[in-house]
Amino acid sequence: MPLNTKNLLAAVKEVKSKGTERKFSQSIDLAINLQNIDMKKPEGRIQENIELPHSVGKELKVCVIATGGMALQAKKAGASLVLEKAALEALVGDKKKQKDLASNYDVFIAEAPLMPLVGKSLGASLGPRGKMPTPVPPNADIKGQIEKHQKMVLVRMRGQPVIQCRVGTEEMKDEEIAENVQAVVRRIEAKLKRGIKNFRSVYLKTSMGSSVKVAL
Repeated sequence: MPLNTKNLLAAVKEVKSKGTERKFSQSIDLAINLQNIDMKKPEGRIQENIELPHSVGKELKVCVIATGGMALQAKKAGASLVLEKAALEALVGDKKKQKDLASNYDVFIAEAPLMPLVGKSLGASLGPRGKMPTPVPPNADIKGQIEKHQKMVLVRMRGQPVIQCRVGTEEMKDEEIAENVQAVVRRIEAKLKRGIKNFRSVYLKTSMGSSVKVAL
């Protein structure tokens, strides 16, 4: 069950009004505090890449791991980095380069046949960060995949029953921010045993402004 639209839009308007005047567009972040969660069970280990209806206003750095035609298409489609098989193999055993790659890129997409090699060369660095690549078949529309991943946010719980992620910027329309929030809420709700009843509170906040509570 999504949040009440009227309450959510009211919170979006309020959080924008509380944002401190800045020369840059501030991000708007969502925080969901959960309750009655067993952190040792799957519902306490939520880690999801969620595709939002609207871009959150941040250009993500996308690394595509591919060969041949897909690698060429990825370059033409504007991938931030295209990692081909030889370069991937060269990463095996080089922990510094593995960590640098994992830190410098937001999203990873890999040609499915390369996934075993990806696991060997980058798994130890990408896995703990929740950045393991999305596998796609060799004939996939890589341009479409890159565009899709530009709208994704990673949500994960790290020892505490709290979900936090970016859902937009203060320059976006109120309705767009609300739709992004609802997309996250629906996905998280579906992962919980009691759904929305496991939500203790929901807040929105700009980068430099104060938090606003969304009435549940």
